[in-house]
Amino acid sequence: MSPFTMNASERRASLGLGLVFALRLFGIFIVLPVLTTYGMALQGATQSLIGLAIGIYGLTQALLQIPFGLLSDKLGRKPVIIGGLLLFALGSLLAGSSDNIWGIIAGRALQGAGAISAAVLALLSDLTREQHRTKAMAFIGVSFGLTFAAAMVLGPLITPHLGLNGLFFAIAVLALLAILITWRLVPAAPAQRRNREANLVTASLGRVLTDPQLMRLNLSIFCLHSLLMASFVALPLMLVDSGVAKEQQWPIYLVTLLVSFVAIVPFILYAEKRHQHKRVLLGAISILLLTELLLWQAQGSLPLLAGIQLFFVAFNLLEALLPSLISKEAPAGYKGTAMGVYSTSQFLGVAVGGALGGRLLDLLGPHAVFVGGVLISLLWLLLASGLRAPASLRTLRLPLPVALDAQQSRVILERLQAQPGVAEVALVSEEASAYLKIDPRQVDRAQLESLLVN
Repeated sequence: MSPFTMNASERRASLGLGLVFALRLFGIFIVLPVLTTYGMALQGATQSLIGLAIGIYGLTQALLQIPFGLLSDKLGRKPVIIGGLLLFALGSLLAGSSDNIWGIIAGRALQGAGAISAAVLALLSDLTREQHRTKAMAFIGVSFGLTFAAAMVLGPLITPHLGLNGLFFAIAVLALLAILITWRLVPAAPAQRRNREANLVTASLGRVLTDPQLMRLNLSIFCLHSLLMASFVALPLMLVDSGVAKEQQWPIYLVTLLVSFVAIVPFILYAEKRHQHKRVLLGAISILLLTELLLWQAQGSLPLLAGIQLFFVAFNLLEALLPSLISKEAPAGYKGTAMGVYSTSQFLGVAVGGALGGRLLDLLGPHAVFVGGVLISLLWLLLASGLRAPASLRTLRLPLPVALDAQQSRVILERLQAQPGVAEVALVSEEASAYLKIDPRQVDRAQLESLLVN
């Protein structure tokens, strides 16, 4: 088996954990386009409480991500993932059994308490070699985008037939299916690697939290999901007011999402091939700002449809771009921790956006939600403008001589770090590999390989 090809276990891990991630996210997102319209029939419902119900799962997710990750280091990844999915299923059953808004809020909070994202990503890291980890994480990212699109379309399509309670019961069934996939398809994590990763948590967390580049990117995903949740507290109701019945909203989401997936491809290629990530990032934030302004002033269905289309183009572009930038900016050996902090920022954005959107809708009406969105977008654009353009670096893997002692490893590390064009070096003794971030215009691979010979 070539070291540059995924083995059977890595493919199983990527497929299985991608499915688990997708099923769980589908259960979270499918209520987003319908809760504000169907939820107002619940006892005690107000717009503020609907917004709280939408966003509260993000709060419990954010609070429990790190504890669940640490628990997975002690008890094992799969038991924690299965336990979290059971909590998610119980929360879905609680929400499905409720006829009042407080039961929905409690159910959504319990759904979020199954905070398994960090454990899933950690298990995927455990089960893949370093040279394939980016591909595996990319598969998770693709599943996120496709799941979000499917949920936005199917939510308004199937809720008229199942009702809001039936929708939550269906989500519970999906959670049980995810448990079966985790149990039967996903391999168990090697204990040695899990323990090695656990020892790095404390040191890496401080470095990631204080990195200015990563801080701006984490703020970006926070703002993006705040805007998403706040906007979809108001948009379904505004569509109803403009004459689009809640049962007929799914074709709008289907068309706008499909168009957005096609529209973002040139921008992604431009960012990657021309190394214009910052320009594309700032452009997408500017589109969101214009979208919030448009929706603020929207009267009638046509401006609303234009605003939704622009929103999804910018949203999906940023959803694809930001993880790539995190991967590029994360220090060598700290990528997993950087992704964990990034995920926590994302869920905090969900919580704040849902609660803020619901409160503004309740107090001042739907257009006030987009005034808030304008202010968030302006602040985000200002802070993101200080982002440094990422260096044009590539990741290079070099095989290490076997059975290196500490002194030999230190010598090799110093040799590699001293070479022009080498930005970062991480030695992974368990894989007998050195992973380098390099500028390919300055680095000669053969010269680097000669430094590994004692």
